[in-house]
Amino acid sequence: MTQIPTIKQVRAFTLKGGGADYHDQSEGHWIDDHIATPMAKYPEYRQSRRSFGINVLGTLVVEIEDSAGRVGFAVTTGGEPAAYIVEKHLARFLEGARVTDIERIWDQMYLSTLYYGRKGIVINTISGVDLALWDLLGKVRGEPVHQLLGGAVRDELQFYATGARPDLAQKMGFIGGKMPLHHGPAEGEEGLRRNLQELATMRERVGPDFWLMLDCWMSLDVNYATRLAQGAQAHGLKWIEEALPPDDYWGYAALRKNVPTGMLVTTGEHEATRWGFRQLLEMGCCDIIQPDVGWCGGITELLKISALADAHQALVIPHGSSVYSYHFVATRHNSPFAEFLMMAPKADEVVPMFHPQLLGEPVPVNGRMRLSALDRPGFGVELNPECALHRPYTH
Repeated sequence: MTQIPTIKQVRAFTLKGGGADYHDQSEGHWIDDHIATPMAKYPEYRQSRRSFGINVLGTLVVEIEDSAGRVGFAVTTGGEPAAYIVEKHLARFLEGARVTDIERIWDQMYLSTLYYGRKGIVINTISGVDLALWDLLGKVRGEPVHQLLGGAVRDELQFYATGARPDLAQKMGFIGGKMPLHHGPAEGEEGLRRNLQELATMRERVGPDFWLMLDCWMSLDVNYATRLAQGAQAHGLKWIEEALPPDDYWGYAALRKNVPTGMLVTTGEHEATRWGFRQLLEMGCCDIIQPDVGWCGGITELLKISALADAHQALVIPHGSSVYSYHFVATRHNSPFAEFLMMAPKADEVVPMFHPQLLGEPVPVNGRMRLSALDRPGFGVELNPECALHRPYTH
């Protein structure tokens, strides 16, 4: 039997300027143009999400080096606080372990941080370490991650596009377009009318059959979300996404009963671990869950979340997270399509989602991606050497 390599060193770096922390964009980007948020009730924080600090964390880069000198890596959101957790707390569970000890490492990272973790930045951090472990294991075995997960169940992925211009996404071959909601409850009846008018205008442009969805980014209450959904029915809205704050499971359960028949309620981008998703699923909060593999606990946890969802007849359409979600979606029967975030400032062209941090990052062509685009070992990407890594802590 061949000797299984061990983990020699774990390193954590930070990066600013787009990439995994995709909200960290410069002026004039659609992703930061008067988008409805929980903070939009304060007029001074309404125009820009950066004004209230959405981009303060930056990207966490985790590198894991094995005894043969191979390096697995991953990027997620978390920045300096996450780097501290990796170096000062989590590294002890990795260094000296075998590269195959993924389940045990996850369990130790999760249990050892329970007293200050469970959700949020701690789970982002654990996710980043977990993704780097899967990347390393793929490189050790010379296989793409999707093969390590049981193999692909389809030859190509199909995508919907998230961005300000579903009409352009339609021309680019995507199966649907998800728009940001621009006006929250604090902007009253006029805001609601403008939201519905934007949807109506887009429906006119794309015709009757193209999917249109609204991303509400936790900004609404049950009453407003219900009225929005009922008004949007006339314009064929496919789903209303993350309408409420993530801890309001009761509100989601009520909203799902309130929306017009056939309209889907989706959420989960800011949910974490199998326990959080168990709550969503058992309380009947949504039709589709949207975990982010870089925030929910990594691939190791997403496998468990996905199995749980499958038993509840819920689809798993992960929040767009570049190659990390592509490899996963390729292997799951209950993930029939995927999200692509349009990171071009005007949402008018397809650019790599985590640009400029990853080299070799594949993008959809005509809204689709052949499995052959994902055939390199690990997640199949490299860290861009031109990105200025900062290592704030060591151990």
